Amino acid sequence: MADALSAPFLPRTVAGFCLDPHGDEKTYGEKGKLQIGELCTTALDGGCEEYKRFGVTRSVIVHYVANAGPASVEVFLSRFAGDGAYAIYTTRLTGEADPTDEHAARKLPDVTSLPAASGAMGTGKAYAVRGSYFLELTYTNDQETPDQLKKSSDVILTALAKAIASTLPQTPDVPASAKALPQADLVPNGVMYFDKDLLGVPNAGAGAVGYFKSAKPKRYRMVSAVREGVEPAKDLIHLLRAQPGALPVANLGDDAVEVVLQASPERAKIDWIIARKGPNVMGVGDEEFASEDASLRLTKDEKIAKLRSELK
Repeated sequence: MADALSAPFLPRTVAGFCLDPHGDEKTYGEKGKLQIGELCTTALDGGCEEYKRFGVTRSVIVHYVANAGPASVEVFLSRFAGDGAYAIYTTRLTGEADPTDEHAARKLPDVTSLPAASGAMGTGKAYAVRGSYFLELTYTNDQETPDQLKKSSDVILTALAKAIASTLPQTPDVPASAKALPQADLVPNGVMYFDKDLLGVPNAGAGAVGYFKSAKPKRYRMVSAVREGVEPAKDLIHLLRAQPGALPVANLGDDAVEVVLQASPERAKIDWIIARKGPNVMGVGDEEFASEDASLRLTKDEKIAKLRSELK
């Protein structure tokens, strides 16, 4: 392929598909043929503002075609500044959708097993993130039924996602706040990363929210914010204590707060218990998708007990 910067990441052949020898390779941003702003007018029908907000610096679009038949895969590989790649990956998978829904994307173990990488699969779509790169794959074949498309796309998208992700740089690693989330009862693909304004609170900084479901069953969310020092962690607790109706919680971590947050007027109000231990802030809150069912929610005492066990 002509783009020397992307060539090391894009194998010529994978699982019966090859780079389209007649394809219209497009490059944007650093050393690209097009300006990064032209993503909005020549490549993306939607989601352009997310790419810009999370700091996209370079994108390349290529196609793989089947050695036999009309199937093809569009590859959209983008590099982001800071934690932007991880942020847009989790936004694509979770956003405002319930990761426990039967139609939610599935984990791609072949990619997730790679260091500093995660992958997910939907019908005809696959996503991967590693280091500063975010990958979107889209499979098309207008001669297949929906069932046929799902089966055949699973094969090539799994192989192609792994082949590309395995060549991508491993740095930066998954953000520390996301890595600090507990793994027990964490829903597959159930992480949402905020690069700023954590939990919708202005100036709260970056952090991760995990979606959890226990065997009881109980639904809840946990928030994690790892700060570079004690003072920034204290600042976050102080900011939360300044929210309307917030109350201090005694004998939990170094300091703690109970606060009700609402991301927007049309969203549910969520009860949180959030505590600090040194430079780490962690909280337990209600699951918005189960907020109307009291039997699925943790009690205040259960939230405090869970935090105590995690803040040791």
